[in-house]
Amino acid sequence: MAIARPDEERALREAVARAPITLLTGPRQAGKTTLVRRVVQPSPAAFFDLEDYRDLNRLAEPGLVLRDRGETIVIDEAQHMPDLFPVLRVLVDENRRPGRFVILGSASPDLVGLASESLAGRVTFVSLSGFRLRDVGADQLENLWVRGGLPESFLSPREMDSNQWRDDYIRTFLERDLAGLGFRFPANTMRRFWTMLAHYHGQRWSGAGIARSIEMSESTARRYVDALSDALLVRQLPPWFVNLRKRQIKAPKVYIRDSGLLHRLLGIGSLLELERHPMLGASWEGMIIEQLLARYPNSYPSYWATHGGAELDLRLEIEGRVVGFEIKRTERPSTTRSMRIALNDLYLDHLVVVHAGRHRFPLAGKITAVGATELLNAANPLLND
Repeated sequence: MAIARPDEERALREAVARAPITLLTGPRQAGKTTLVRRVVQPSPAAFFDLEDYRDLNRLAEPGLVLRDRGETIVIDEAQHMPDLFPVLRVLVDENRRPGRFVILGSASPDLVGLASESLAGRVTFVSLSGFRLRDVGADQLENLWVRGGLPESFLSPREMDSNQWRDDYIRTFLERDLAGLGFRFPANTMRRFWTMLAHYHGQRWSGAGIARSIEMSESTARRYVDALSDALLVRQLPPWFVNLRKRQIKAPKVYIRDSGLLHRLLGIGSLLELERHPMLGASWEGMIIEQLLARYPNSYPSYWATHGGAELDLRLEIEGRVVGFEIKRTERPSTTRSMRIALNDLYLDHLVVVHAGRHRFPLAGKITAVGATELLNAANPLLND
């Protein structure tokens, strides 16, 4: 069953119309190829999958094969051919027609290679995560949370099929994809690390603590978490600093970006098991954050915390406004001292308390409780005051 993704389609269409090169990044199996085929509709001759040796052979002379013939050329899994990018720069400089190339990569722009200064002014970026609640419908929030947003997992006919698909995804990434991204880590060690990281989901990064737990150096733990971040499977949410006398937390918070993968790493296979698991609240928080960041991709996300205990789960800059988010797995949220401190110290225009109930209601001046379903699914969920 195909699910339309109108917001992502619009973002890609606008990018292709704006720049000669569009880089579309997202984790493996997020639906990048499907999205491009819907928007660009490339001919077979204009589509190159660099995991296919036949397409690699077709690009033996890229300067000749990729010359402008008036169509959009799509290159999938571009991180497998970093030598291609200088050629693209030369070709684009010959003709800067918008929509010449769409490049797909299952890694961060830095790792793919298209973020280099040699392509500055020639490339625009679009990121794709898994399904958003607006894609699948408001009644699918719990299913999206448990299974995650990767299309094959979400659309599996049975829960056991979804669980098996995610287990296979993790295994394939560790045994094959990681090396394909240029990382040479033992698969078993990375699995232990990734599983341990899942237990730190939503917490501040503690390289020393994780390193001790699995008997590796702190510098090695840092390389491992950076590799998973570059592969777009882990998010390191940076702290926000303001000029205060209060001592502020400087370490990033770490999240497994797809909630479905998080649950399999934790051994969770159903909503009932999730509701009885101690990571329930952290899982809910991470899912809401990823959904919000998919909706507002250029919002400079951060969190804020002080050594005195004040904290804000998420700070976003949206359309000229600074909005804070506190995320609670409850149907009866209330204000806290920490919220009031964050509202004042961070000069927030508004603070939204995201909760598990259905209703929106004011909690205090500039603090409003909004149900997760409404916030993630409404056409214009942010407050106007």
